[in-house]
Amino acid sequence: MRERLADTRLPPDPLDVAPPPGSGRWPATLRERLTETLTPAGVLIPVMQRARELSVLLTQRSADLKHHAGQISFPGGRMEEHDQDVRMTALRETHEEVGIDPEHVSVIGYLGPMPTITGYAVTPVVGLVSDAAELVIDRSEVEYAFEVPLEFLLDAANDRRVERSFHGRVIPMLEFDYEGQRIWGVTAYMVLLLREYLLNK
Repeated sequence: MRERLADTRLPPDPLDVAPPPGSGRWPATLRERLTETLTPAGVLIPVMQRARELSVLLTQRSADLKHHAGQISFPGGRMEEHDQDVRMTALRETHEEVGIDPEHVSVIGYLGPMPTITGYAVTPVVGLVSDAAELVIDRSEVEYAFEVPLEFLLDAANDRRVERSFHGRVIPMLEFDYEGQRIWGVTAYMVLLLREYLLNK
């Protein structure tokens, strides 16, 4: 993984986003949200180093949150003034949400900033997490956390192609379903980008 992501760099501008593939077919109201003023944010894609396999940690967000309530996501959040960069944002938010201390995370790469229809420019930071890390869930932000084998996410046979209706238009999307957990939206897109780096680069 380190070798595959070695050429990636922390984006110099966390607001320099690339529109998601297929967004040109989205309804105009949704496309406009991608070009509005965005707030920089960072998420960590935590690759857990377990004894038998690598797995990816995801969270079910609290139903009481203002944005992305109840959705499956990677730990992370908006960039604060005291954050030096979005890398620090991702590590800080991960520590706050699921208790993983930054000293247990080895950052090995970055994916490019991507816009969300909720007004954020999100930079995914990829990190290897030591098996010594302990999870401490902040229930005000996270309902629970779970792990998905990396091998499962890298296998295209597990892709689910679905259609969703937005503003009267049907849009094809790709999702993952792991043991009843539905991984979709921008989180699924991040998984696909990571897969591209690890398998095709």
